Amino acid sequence: MTPEERSLLQRIAKNVEENNEMLHAIRRAQRWATIWRAIYWTLIIGSTIGAYWIIQPYVDQLLGVYSGAQSNLDTVKGFLNSYNQ
Repeated sequence: MTPEERSLLQRIAKNVEENNEMLHAIRRAQRWATIWRAIYWTLIIGSTIGAYWIIQPYVDQLLGVYSGAQSNLDTVKGFLNSYNQ
């Protein structure tokens, strides 16, 4: 092996090691990004479900009030219809 070939081989080996380190760093960053993205979406979905769980009694109460108001309106309409006839 000539000194030029040896020098070229050493430079190539050095570049390969640097590339390997960069690839490992990129892969590690991708893993962390995936983990944080999963945590982010878990928090968003969990908080949405939690908010619904907290607000649900109020929503049910409003639906009950709406149903009661609707039945009262139907009663008044029926009374007005019978009065007009």
